Amino acid sequence: MYKIIIKVDGMVCGMCEAHICDTIRRAFPGAQKVSASRKSGEATFLSEDLIDEDALKRAINDTGYTAVSVSSEKYKKRGLFGR
Repeated sequence: MYKIIIKVDGMVCGMCEAHICDTIRRAFPGAQKVSASRKSGEATFLSEDLIDEDALKRAINDTGYTAVSVSSEKYKKRGLFGR
């Protein structure tokens, strides 16, 4: 499992966050735990496999926002109390 982090420029409200989340879900149907934050200027989601970063950037840019960067890291699911 991988955690994908996208730096997004142009989010200013809650609807912007929702648009980004919807865009990610449409572009990558297997995306899990999709979230976006205008405050931090980023969106994150989990994926079983590494994703095509260019396709993700295109999807975000096509909505009118700017995908500044994409990074991924291994994600290890934690137990009930973080163990």
